[in-house]
Amino acid sequence: MTPMKLKKLVEEMRNLCQPYCITDGQDFRLKNVDPSDTRPLKPEDKARAKETLQTGIETLAKLQDMLYAQDSWAVLLIFQAMDAAGKDGAIKHVMSGINPQGCQVASFKAPSAEEQDHDYLWRCQKRLPERGHIGIFNRSYYEEVLVVRVHPELLDKQKLPSTLVSKKIWDQRFEDICAFERYLTRNGIAIRKFFLHISHAEQKRRFLERLDTPEKNWKFSAADIAERRYWREYMAAYQDMIRATATPWAPWYVVPADHKWFTRAVVAGAVIDALASLDLRYPEVDKGQRAELAAARKALRAAREPPAR
Repeated sequence: MTPMKLKKLVEEMRNLCQPYCITDGQDFRLKNVDPSDTRPLKPEDKARAKETLQTGIETLAKLQDMLYAQDSWAVLLIFQAMDAAGKDGAIKHVMSGINPQGCQVASFKAPSAEEQDHDYLWRCQKRLPERGHIGIFNRSYYEEVLVVRVHPELLDKQKLPSTLVSKKIWDQRFEDICAFERYLTRNGIAIRKFFLHISHAEQKRRFLERLDTPEKNWKFSAADIAERRYWREYMAAYQDMIRATATPWAPWYVVPADHKWFTRAVVAGAVIDALASLDLRYPEVDKGQRAELAAARKALRAAREPPAR
C-alpha cells in the first residue's frame, strides 16, 4: 500500500469512528447514543463495510509490524460491554490479521483469592503490554466501578478497611483510574477504550439465539439472565464511568453494538487511527550497519551451494 493510499484509508477510518469518540465526558449522556446506529453508513452498506474492514485488517497488520519493529510504543485496548454485546467477536475479527507474537489478550473474570489480597489494579498491571506490543483487555479494572458498584456487597470481599469504604469510593476510584491511565500514557502506552453499547432488545434476541442454536449453547449462562434485572443500574454505572474517565489521552469509544458488522468496522477504525497517530516507522540503519549489510550480501552471493547428496 502506497503512503497516499494509507493516508486515505486512515482518514476514512477516522471519519467512521470519530463520532463515537468521547474525550471529555462532562456532557455525555448514554441515551444520546442509539445502539442500532450505523452512521455514516446505511444498512445497505453492510457489504461495503465488510470490505472496508478487510482492508483495515490488512492495514492494521502493517501498522502493528512497524509498532513491533520500532519497539517504542505499546498500545492498550480495553473492551467493556454487557453480555452478548460482541466483545469476543470484535476482538477476533478486528485483530485476525495481526502477528500473534506482537499481541497479548487478557480476559478478566471474577477475582481470585490471591487477587483480592491486592489492590484492584494489581492483576491488570501484571498484564500490561510491553513496548512494541498491542495489549487487549477483555474486561478490565473498570469492572470495579461497574459490577462492583451494581453489586456493592462485592466490596466486602476486597477486605478494605471500613474507614475507606464511603460514599466517595466511586469518585475516588474514577480519580485513581484517570491518574493511572495518565501515568501509562506518559510512559509510552497509548490507550483506547471501547464500550460496545447493545440495546436491551438485541441482547434478548442474542440470548434466545444462543438457547435455540445447539452450537451456541455453550455461550449461555444463567447468570447472564440474572444480570439483565439490573439493566438500568448498569446503564447508569456505564454513563458515570464514561463521564468521569473519558480523557484526551485515554478516550472512550461508545460504539453502537446492535449491528456486529458496524461495531467491528468502528473498532477497526479506532485502532488504526490510534496506531497511525504514533508516527510509526521502521528503524533506520546507520552507516556502519549499512556496511555490515553490504558485506553480508556480498558473502551470501559469493558462497557456494553444498553438493547435493
